[in-house]
Amino acid sequence: MAAAAGVLLVLTAAVLLLLVEGGEPPYSCGPRSPSSGYAFCDARLPPARRAADLVSRLTAAEKVAQLGDEAGGVARLGVPPYKWWSEGLHGLSYWGHGMHFNGAVTAITSFPQVLLTAAAFDDRLWFRIGQAIGTEARALYNLGQAEGLTIWSPNVNIYRDPRWGRGQETPGEDPTTASKYAVAFVKGLQGSTPGTLQTSACCKHATAYDLEEWNGVARYNFNAKVTAQDLADTFNPPFKSCVVDAKASCVMCAYTDINGVPACASSDLLSKTFRGQWGLDGYVSSDCDAVALLRDAQRYAPTPEDTVAVAIKAGLDLNCGNYTQVHGMAALQQGKMRESDVDRALTNLFAVRMRLGHFDGDPRSNAAYGHLGAADVCTQAHRDLALEAAQDGIVLLKNDAGALPLDRATVRSAAVIGPNANDPAALNGNYFGPPCETTTPLQGVQRYISSVRFLAGCDSPACGFAATGQAAALASSSDQVIMFMGLSQDQEKEGLDRTSLLLPGKQQSLITAVASAARRPVILVLLTGGPVDVTFAKNNPKIGAILWAGYPGQAGGLAVAKVLFGDHNPSGRLPVTWYPEEFTRIPMTDMRMRADPATGYPGRSYRFYQGNPVYKFGYGLSYSKFSRRLVAAAKPRRPNRNLLAGVIPKQAGDGGESYHVEEIGEEGCERLKFPATVEVHNHGPMDGKHSVLVFVRWPNATAGASRPARQLVGFSSQHVRAGEKARLTMEINPCEHLSRAREDGTKVIDRGSHFLKVGEEDDEWEISFDA
Repeated sequence: MAAAAGVLLVLTAAVLLLLVEGGEPPYSCGPRSPSSGYAFCDARLPPARRAADLVSRLTAAEKVAQLGDEAGGVARLGVPPYKWWSEGLHGLSYWGHGMHFNGAVTAITSFPQVLLTAAAFDDRLWFRIGQAIGTEARALYNLGQAEGLTIWSPNVNIYRDPRWGRGQETPGEDPTTASKYAVAFVKGLQGSTPGTLQTSACCKHATAYDLEEWNGVARYNFNAKVTAQDLADTFNPPFKSCVVDAKASCVMCAYTDINGVPACASSDLLSKTFRGQWGLDGYVSSDCDAVALLRDAQRYAPTPEDTVAVAIKAGLDLNCGNYTQVHGMAALQQGKMRESDVDRALTNLFAVRMRLGHFDGDPRSNAAYGHLGAADVCTQAHRDLALEAAQDGIVLLKNDAGALPLDRATVRSAAVIGPNANDPAALNGNYFGPPCETTTPLQGVQRYISSVRFLAGCDSPACGFAATGQAAALASSSDQVIMFMGLSQDQEKEGLDRTSLLLPGKQQSLITAVASAARRPVILVLLTGGPVDVTFAKNNPKIGAILWAGYPGQAGGLAVAKVLFGDHNPSGRLPVTWYPEEFTRIPMTDMRMRADPATGYPGRSYRFYQGNPVYKFGYGLSYSKFSRRLVAAAKPRRPNRNLLAGVIPKQAGDGGESYHVEEIGEEGCERLKFPATVEVHNHGPMDGKHSVLVFVRWPNATAGASRPARQLVGFSSQHVRAGEKARLTMEINPCEHLSRAREDGTKVIDRGSHFLKVGEEDDEWEISFDA
């Protein structure tokens, strides 16, 4: 009760200050601030020093009031309340407490859900999207419509299981892709002004978090049993890239227990790894109510006071929720934690706010971002970017006999059928905000064809009822049939995993009946967050083409239409494996990535899965024919003899000899880097973008072995005109890209041959590591 009363007094004081002075609160360290002469107001000092000075001036009660996502103000120092929780996954969001859309700005740019954007395999695109979201967030803050600039995005968890309801939020199943996405998006979101953050990015949810609710197991008390090997080469790399390469100013710990220890109570994770090994310059936040769940669901600590203490002492800085604010003072009074533990957390928190300029007076006077306002939200450039992202992500999965693109001159009438055809909600995915404009797929098709008849066909994507007869009759009387089927947030979202990979309800029977009745092979467009088993459609000759369009954002309908009618040549590639329905026999709770042939466990992701996928990772068709080849002139012949001369190969323990990356050292790893140049030839007939994916293959990788069957090491995208060639160069870092994790988690480079490939049928480069 004492702690709660202290928080209430602080908040009341801040409110009274507003009432006395009227209007908006004084800006921190502005002319009206009572603390303008203090050291923490001196912008010339380093942020950490300024933060430490501010923390030293707070009472214990005032300190505790800062430990939740809705932080209390300190009226006597002119420090206003602050709201830490805002979301910017694929556009600013209704979720969270920090952003409001009821002022000069009532809408924001809504980009495609992340998994579709990831399918573009274009880190320049990802950077620009992050940059646009950060710009719009800063504009809202300058307008007084944001009470914080700490954005709890991106989600860089690995999409391990196809049933996961939040897989749609992620860049997919591949650690290299997720890592490059993390770097590009975070850099865009945080801005490029030295010493000043545009916004603060937070990479979530560390680590090995990818289960919501499955077979009675909930994310709130799930103990993820993860090997050191899988942590090292699958689950942790995106978070490491966030911190080390992108300089993210926040990492969020997950609800998950990792091998019996809750992530938000793990000093090994929060302090030793994030800060010690990776050098996090920022703060660690819990997922919402994760601290309370340490006691209430996970039974990790006996009392609320012990719970708060174990999290703070482990390295947590901020709790989403108020549990630390309610019980923090009692934890101090009972000696469960020291005031210095709280000081450490608050110094990390206030230092980020210093870097955001929150203690530099009026935000509109900020030299880098103070000019941003309503005119910088929903700009034409941002709208165009939303369209570009949707177009570039759409994946053409099937195109028999050139069913696409459609010729608008020969399609006199079209039937548009499906529950996702004219529902704006089907474009959003989760964590969305109010879009500045919306074009549904039906509206997109109507821009190309004047005679369009529409039928939802199902009562919803769940499709408990299907108007099969009516849909078949409509199909039989139309020149062309386009079906917009798939999933919705009623099947996959935060808190909800799927139990099946099949299309829900009567969708499959409806699609089959319509295809049978149609005059021409139908076009099937799937709006889904995650993969679905559409083997029936893949094998049905009456279904001429299949497109996956994810949840494509505000311009999604126009993007799909431009692909359908050939105004855009599709170039997306699947960022996840599409598994058959039989995969659902594997428990979601089995965290192993590697296959176990002895027990029939098939493994997960393209790197280890031993089954037959419906569609492979990286698969995607085009209206043009592209060929690729590794350019021999750029190939390093044997660069490794001198560089590895001082490193003695050791027995790997799982076959052969290897060089330990740690022994090669940072300087040696830098010198081992080499460029891989790929020549792309567009044989026509259309101009188009092409994404080159470069993989490494080990000659001794076998089913169940510790080595992946293959591993993506780099990618790059380029627009190439019909009949022309282009060259793409990407840097290969052997210590990162050609290494593998041993069972104990240590990274090694195998002695001997490694092979680089750019396609199933393309030539290989042999890279030899031999001192």
